[in-house]
Amino acid sequence: MCDVTPPNLDGIDEMTYIISSMRYPAEHKEETRARIVHAASRRFRRAGAGVGIGQLMKTLKMTHGGFYRHFKSKNALLVAALTQGFEEMRARMSMAIAKAAPGRELEAIIETYLSDQHCADSSGGCPVAALASEIARQPRAVRAEFDRAIQQSTSRMAVYMTGDTEEDRRRKAGVLFSGMSGTLSVARAVSDDDLRRRILAAGRKIYIEAFARKT
Repeated sequence: MCDVTPPNLDGIDEMTYIISSMRYPAEHKEETRARIVHAASRRFRRAGAGVGIGQLMKTLKMTHGGFYRHFKSKNALLVAALTQGFEEMRARMSMAIAKAAPGRELEAIIETYLSDQHCADSSGGCPVAALASEIARQPRAVRAEFDRAIQQSTSRMAVYMTGDTEEDRRRKAGVLFSGMSGTLSVARAVSDDDLRRRILAAGRKIYIEAFARKT
């Protein structure tokens, strides 16, 4: 335990100070953990899951050893980072849905996912487009979190799909999500800006016609 010299308590309620002093370490640890997860989530999506813990902690101006006060392993951090990445993606799509006209929610999802802005924002974008190929080589615990997040994402998207049964709508949502994430990955990979824009525009047009236009 650190030897912390209390401040001059003249005019300060001593019990309030004691309680706040006891609470601070737990709050501080939680805040530090959140900083690590936030930084890792963005760094992994931008540079890949191979980013080292030492490199990440150095960026945060923290020690390598300090990492293990918050996580048992890098895999545990990767799971937390994936969770945050999918939460950010859900927020992005929720905003698009909220702004969409009734009946055009799926069209808004497709346009937002395959937008130039999302394509340029790899660090804050979809973890599937950024990390799918690498997750396939990760341990089971990491892949299980990836599975869970994808199933949740497709379930939310299925609400806006056509189909006679829930299973049919979920299956279509899975196909759409897989197709969009692949399109986004390819668009990010090409070096020609015009080609990138054409890939995204074609993807938006094809997926909207195939999934969002009611016949």
